[in-house]
Amino acid sequence: MPTATRIHDTAPPRERAFMVGTELTDSDSLLTVEESLNELARLADTAGIAVVGQTSQRFDKPNSATFIGGGKVEEVKLLIDELDADMVIFDDELLPRHQRELEEAFGEEVKVIDRTALILDIFAQHARTREGKLQVELAQLEYRLPRLTRMWTHLARQAGGRAGGATGGVGLRGPGETQLETDRREIGRRISLIREELDSVRAHRERHRSKRQQTELQVVAIVGYTNAGKSTLLNRLSGADIYAADQLFATLDPTTRKVNMPGGRELLFTDTVGFIQKLPTQIVAAFRATLEEIGEADILLHVVDVTHPNVLEQMEAVEDTLAELEVDHLPMVVALNKADALQDRSVLDDLHLPVPAAVVSARTGKGIEELLTLIEATMVGLLQPVRVHIPYDRGDLLSLFYERGQVDGEQHTDSGVTLHGRLPARLLPTFEPYTHH
Repeated sequence: MPTATRIHDTAPPRERAFMVGTELTDSDSLLTVEESLNELARLADTAGIAVVGQTSQRFDKPNSATFIGGGKVEEVKLLIDELDADMVIFDDELLPRHQRELEEAFGEEVKVIDRTALILDIFAQHARTREGKLQVELAQLEYRLPRLTRMWTHLARQAGGRAGGATGGVGLRGPGETQLETDRREIGRRISLIREELDSVRAHRERHRSKRQQTELQVVAIVGYTNAGKSTLLNRLSGADIYAADQLFATLDPTTRKVNMPGGRELLFTDTVGFIQKLPTQIVAAFRATLEEIGEADILLHVVDVTHPNVLEQMEAVEDTLAELEVDHLPMVVALNKADALQDRSVLDDLHLPVPAAVVSARTGKGIEELLTLIEATMVGLLQPVRVHIPYDRGDLLSLFYERGQVDGEQHTDSGVTLHGRLPARLLPTFEPYTHH
């Protein structure tokens, strides 16, 4: 008699999370607590976590011990038991002492994490390149270092309340503190090592960037809120196949592609990590090298998901981050993306954009030609007027002027060609010896 085949699901069960949102009475947060929790739920889903419930609390200032009030802690504890949750996610960054007190209150079986830890976890899952992985590890280690003590609380309990204290008892005096200090030193060493490696990666990137600048192609940095469709747009523009998914932070590592513009010139487009409101400071610091790509750009292409209910708030979060990175002075073109899925066109009228914008669909290709024309016109507007006399034996410079600049007039003489027109600012030093002032 044949035996029945049993199929076992080998995928680990999804962790079950309960979410806690808070709102300060004098808060200037971009999103309401409900909207922010919706975003947190999407982050949890991206990290492979199932959200089973949520609650929120409004207060003047956080509780010094447990962040939320004592009554709320009890309420959350009951809900965790009722919903069989094994994790609580706070929508704000918790101080180490808050985390310790909450872990104590909810019990050892329940993991307490905050928005920062969740984003760091997603970044760890999605980092592809060596640099991306190093940057994530650095951010995670710097986040965990002040939170280390919790790992040794079991020794504190064994030692009668003081791990490593004088009253620890025979055989238990000191191990917690010793182990904690060892771990701290180990993490400190690892942080130093990663920083050194990142410096060498940064130097390599700098050399690569200098080389790229010698080719003198102008650069467009694609920025935007996470999941606005930046990678899909770059795929559409360049015909490349970059990983793009309907997830938050689907791509972390910068990707650069050459794009042929309608007027015949070529530009480089660089995709960058998506922004998000309450972007943890560790992330901005750790990814500064990646985000430096934005600062080296000639113009920014801000991709906006016009179908999102919080489109204005998302745009503001991106602008705030650009200001933090000190690149908000760069010229900008806006791509109002996902137009194919837009139900209410009046949304576009409410945006009142101060910069050039094109309505596009990266998925279907609608409006792409208009967007490229807009970018090219913006680039031409940045060119500097110049008049040069190029000897006939410097045909390479003549070609370069025609390829990268705009020629308004040409005159042949016995000694060479006189051109007047416009060039990118970065090319002016190359032509300086031949410039007619």
